[in-house]
Amino acid sequence: MYDPTHLRTFLAVAQTLSFTQAARRLGLRQSTVSQHVRRLEDAAGRRLFLRDTHAVELTEDGEAMLGFARRLLEVHEQATAFFTGTRVRGRLRFGASEDFVLTRLPEILEGFRQDHPEVDLELTVELSGTLHEQLAAGKLDLVLAKRRSEDPRGELVWRDDLVWIGSGQLRLEAGRPVPLIVYPPPGITRARALEVLEEQGRPWRIVCTSGSLNGLIAAARAGLGVMAHSRRLIPPGLFRVPERAGLPELGRVDFVLVHGRRPGAAQGAADALASAILAGGDRLRAGQRQAGGLRGQEHGR
Repeated sequence: MYDPTHLRTFLAVAQTLSFTQAARRLGLRQSTVSQHVRRLEDAAGRRLFLRDTHAVELTEDGEAMLGFARRLLEVHEQATAFFTGTRVRGRLRFGASEDFVLTRLPEILEGFRQDHPEVDLELTVELSGTLHEQLAAGKLDLVLAKRRSEDPRGELVWRDDLVWIGSGQLRLEAGRPVPLIVYPPPGITRARALEVLEEQGRPWRIVCTSGSLNGLIAAARAGLGVMAHSRRLIPPGLFRVPERAGLPELGRVDFVLVHGRRPGAAQGAADALASAILAGGDRLRAGQRQAGGLRGQEHGR
């Protein structure tokens, strides 16, 4: 009833909220993307998106279709692999940025390991800037991380606003330096926070530096200062800083998948994991894990 091609197109539009970005991700014409969505809406008998010249939003039925589409595609891919006899195997070195420590990425990785038991998955959790450096040095095969605005590399998973967050009890005093909680260099959010404050001419001071997201969260919950963070991934217990505080806009950030250049089995495993992440991208944004997350720096099977 539901064509897998149309479901994949639907998920790409739902994750990017852009027919143009979905077309680029899938390598299709924008008219083809629109046609796929229209045919899926016809098959469902429901409207899945609200569209105008400025924005694309999911309807309630579109939100419901997200879960169905993901599960249908997972079953379709499992059946295809079983009956064609193609099994992904080999060593896969995957890097994920600290931003995903508290998300549902572990659930996606768990499903991938169940579907591909012959893949030896090694996970590195690091700063986005560090992961890009390791990928360029050939130390990783696939990276899920933020990218700098001037960097064209990578397949867009989703785009989000960067916002200032802190404790609900924190009060910024006018005329005093902004207390900053930041990652160490080459942290992308660190660089952006310092850049916009310098452009505004607003004085600042660093009150906490940590390479661990949990460390930054602890400092923020203690009311030590503010941090720049993805709007859709705000950790529990922290809140957006009110506009009346006068902090400058941070702009937007792209979360992308970037492939390495190692040929062979690793490429097939990287492609399979990338497909799983793109198919489950809504789960990365949908909720926070209260505890656990991605523990440690590297894990092997």
